[in-house]
Amino acid sequence: MVQLIVGSKGTGKTKKLVELVKHAVEEENGSVVCIEKDKNLTFDIPHTVRLIHASDYSFKSIEFFKGFICGLHAANYDISHVFIANILKMCEDVDMDKVAQLLDELNAFGEKESIIFTVTATVDPETLGDNIKKYC
Repeated sequence: MVQLIVGSKGTGKTKKLVELVKHAVEEENGSVVCIEKDKNLTFDIPHTVRLIHASDYSFKSIEFFKGFICGLHAANYDISHVFIANILKMCEDVDMDKVAQLLDELNAFGEKESIIFTVTATVDPETLGDNIKKYC
């Protein structure tokens, strides 16, 4: 399952993400992972969350990002929730059609493996196509 939180800069997406991470840690039995571009959430989320800084891995493409997610799951089958802070900053080539395809693939993967993906994106919701809006 994919949950997408979108909005312009300064609309509270990160605050909402932090609240959801804390709630997931309290309520879920599996491992919780949070992926962010830089080291902004280090002191905001519980220490039990596996915090991954994407800048350490130089994501070049959406395909690389998808492979990274699969590798996380291969290393830890107990992951119940993956939070992705601002997906549009993760990769160098941000094509909205590729992002939509990634969300579809994450949704299918999440349903198969019982993983919830919560993703934020700094973008005007009015500019999104229906292939992405369905996750909002």
